[in-house]
Amino acid sequence: MYENHMVRSLLLVIGVAALAGGFFWWQSHSQEEIRVFDVPLSERGDDSTLPREEESPVPHPVSLPALMAATYDGHDFRVGRVLAETAAYTRYFITYESGVFTISGIMNIPKGTPPVTGWPILFLNHGFIDPAIYTNGRGLKREQDYLASRGYAVIHSDYRNHAESDDDSENEMRFRLGYTEDIINAIYAVRAAKLSYLDGERIGMLGHSMGGGVTMNVLVVAPDLVDAAVLFAPVSANYQRNYERWTRSDSEQGKRIIARYGTPEASPEFWRGISAKNYFDRIRVPIQNHHGTADESVEIKWSDELDQWLSEAGKDHEYLIYPGEPHEFAVAWPTVMRRTLDFFDQHVKQD
Repeated sequence: MYENHMVRSLLLVIGVAALAGGFFWWQSHSQEEIRVFDVPLSERGDDSTLPREEESPVPHPVSLPALMAATYDGHDFRVGRVLAETAAYTRYFITYESGVFTISGIMNIPKGTPPVTGWPILFLNHGFIDPAIYTNGRGLKREQDYLASRGYAVIHSDYRNHAESDDDSENEMRFRLGYTEDIINAIYAVRAAKLSYLDGERIGMLGHSMGGGVTMNVLVVAPDLVDAAVLFAPVSANYQRNYERWTRSDSEQGKRIIARYGTPEASPEFWRGISAKNYFDRIRVPIQNHHGTADESVEIKWSDELDQWLSEAGKDHEYLIYPGEPHEFAVAWPTVMRRTLDFFDQHVKQD
């Protein structure tokens, strides 16, 4: 009986000790936990609950945002042989480097003594001419002559795949975005050349038809490169319109495009990325647009849309309509050019 009492007493002591130890262990650890949670989130070792900065999405390589993110190194602007000479200007063959491509073109330089800072420059972007029949400086010839005769150096790029320029086998599958690169690089190349008779800080741009689309691309990709832009019957700033008008899914080229990128319905973000209209908020210069109502190549309703989109974006622009005039302008051409010259004189020559 005594032994049983001793056993019970021993068990009681052990139990009390265990309870006491457990209490002190809980108390010390609970205090430790309280101290941890009193520490500010930013000072904790585990930052899994901290807000993280979202990573910027990488633009599709075939897109205007990709061109916006690109680095341009246009260089080696070379003035070559004399192609023609008039009482008003001298016409030269030129080349320059655009990325890995050598691009050819022409330059008209006015006769006489240039201003102290050099002649203001107008870059002219021609419309579509089949590269198989295109020749150096072709397209916008009347405009080249007219503007060079009135105190502007005129530079007209052939673009890649044209005349004596290098070939780019992927250009068509990239929606001819290479032309936009070539024009941006032309400006950089001229500036890098530092020719005393050219003013690389007073620059205007004129684009006709497809060249109007190139011009709009330049304005959204590199907003600070030019001082003003003129459009003659430009293609649509919504690239889906151009695709449906000239390429379409039933052509071989159209099929390859859809196979690679998807339809506008299936891949709306891709098609958004190649359409200048979606980036009109980036435009910083005044625009003048001319379009004839009898244009059978580019529907005037596309310029109606352009006028609306530019207005919605709050951009400085002027829309001039010519009743009965075709794609290249005819009877109204002198009026078109007088208005164009006045516009450039105001925004380029006088700045």
